Amino acid sequence: MYQYNDTDQTLVDQRVAQFRRQMESFLKGEISDDQFRALRLMNGVYIQTHAPMLRIAGPYGLLNARQFRKLAHIARTYDKNYCHFTTRQNVQFNWPQLEKIPDILEELAEVQMHAIQTSGNCLRNTSSDHLAGVCIDEIEDPRPYCEIIRQWTTLHPEFAYLPRKFKIAVSGAKLDRAATQFHDIGLHLVNNDAGETGFRVLVGGGLGRTPVIGQVIKPYLEKKHLLSYLEAILRIYNLFGRRDNKYKARIKILVKESGLEKFSELVEKEWRLIRDKLELDSDYITTVKAQFAPPAYETDAAQDTRFAQHQLENKAFATWVKYNTADHKVPGYRAAFLSLKAPDSPPGDMTDTQLDAVADLADLYSFGEIRSTHRQNLILADIKQADLYSLWQQLDTLKLATANIGTATDMICCPGLDFCSLANAGSIGIAKEINEALDDLDYIHDIGEIKINMSGCMNGCAHQSVGHIGILGVDKKGAEWYQLTLGGSSENEAAIGERLGPAVAKDQVTQAITTILDVYIKHRLDDESFLNMIKRVGINPFKEQVYANN
Repeated sequence: MYQYNDTDQTLVDQRVAQFRRQMESFLKGEISDDQFRALRLMNGVYIQTHAPMLRIAGPYGLLNARQFRKLAHIARTYDKNYCHFTTRQNVQFNWPQLEKIPDILEELAEVQMHAIQTSGNCLRNTSSDHLAGVCIDEIEDPRPYCEIIRQWTTLHPEFAYLPRKFKIAVSGAKLDRAATQFHDIGLHLVNNDAGETGFRVLVGGGLGRTPVIGQVIKPYLEKKHLLSYLEAILRIYNLFGRRDNKYKARIKILVKESGLEKFSELVEKEWRLIRDKLELDSDYITTVKAQFAPPAYETDAAQDTRFAQHQLENKAFATWVKYNTADHKVPGYRAAFLSLKAPDSPPGDMTDTQLDAVADLADLYSFGEIRSTHRQNLILADIKQADLYSLWQQLDTLKLATANIGTATDMICCPGLDFCSLANAGSIGIAKEINEALDDLDYIHDIGEIKINMSGCMNGCAHQSVGHIGILGVDKKGAEWYQLTLGGSSENEAAIGERLGPAVAKDQVTQAITTILDVYIKHRLDDESFLNMIKRVGINPFKEQVYANN
């Protein structure tokens, strides 16, 4: 993974010192709440319902064991012994004291971490495929380009105060595991007719109260033009994006209102002015790529026979392998998912004890590297098949081995009313109820792949618009109600879920979900997936049963 040089470290250290001075001025009353708000947001500090919240950048989801130990230390020292992994591959602490946040940032800087631009109307953390570099369907590893984008976006002086937040995702594989079509800019590494690798560029995607699927603005872009083309898009957005209405300020609205053809013309005109001045040097790309060189894989790893034997002898282990591991491009290795969706734990949360233990496991089994996914789980990406049984045993004792990746209990869930000041309804409690109703692993395995996404407000932090089943909390005269959608997807065949009908009361949500699953089981054809069944029959069979007694 990328290691800071002196320039990187100096920048982060100076930012910490700057924010410490700003915090001291605020606490002394020398700057107002409104003045401090912009400053704290640019350093990842929110004021939530009960306490401040600090969001820490997880660059394209890639962290190391030393950083995990630091997160564990921060959880113990400054918070309530846990942290939360988000859909942007970031990390959040929900209970820090405001005056202590500069101390936290200083400690993070010691391990090459920061909170720069994790909030505010700026260029946010670039996200990517959690299996980048190891997946078997990869065209090229996207992480070096994510790092190049990270360096370009960090404290970019021209884009510090955009009309609204701006998010970029990069995928290098045939299967989109990074939800790129729902980002302000989505980048896919592709091959042209000559066999050369470049980028297909999408623009204008997004979620929130107006979900939009991104459109292809550039079918093929040479690598050397990556930053200049991104800069051209950002300049047009910065010039013409609306600033009078935050609900219409995202680039998706600008692209929709101007039309892709007109927007593209503006971008091309701007790009012609700057593309020769911002070319990516091939030597620089090579230098960054070198920091993502493959680790020292063992050439005889595939010769191990214990892996197959353990699966034959232990059904629980075999089930975990089926659901919580993925193929690896190197024979004899697999990527292992660590489920942060244990039945009695809030989705995405992790204790200090678990953080420390996973750091040890990463050092022992996976070259010291840990990844976060946009579905709020973790991955140890380079596990020898000979080590999987031992890893599974240890994860099981840590409550990180629930064999539910991709199933109905692998829910994305935002904090909702439990923490967020923007929320209209709770999420964590509903997730717990659904888990309790679906406590039979054999049942959820029989159902197959079902992605349930639940948000407590229209901001859609949990991607409810693109869940196979989406749950959105709404306020009705002070009461918590929930709108349901079906048929969404953030993968290759991207789709926005269709609303099932009227919102249901809080005490009816779990029953509605189990009814939806029962209808699917009843009407599916052989191994027909949930999404394919909806495409075949529509949502009416589900609607009839969910609202049967209304």
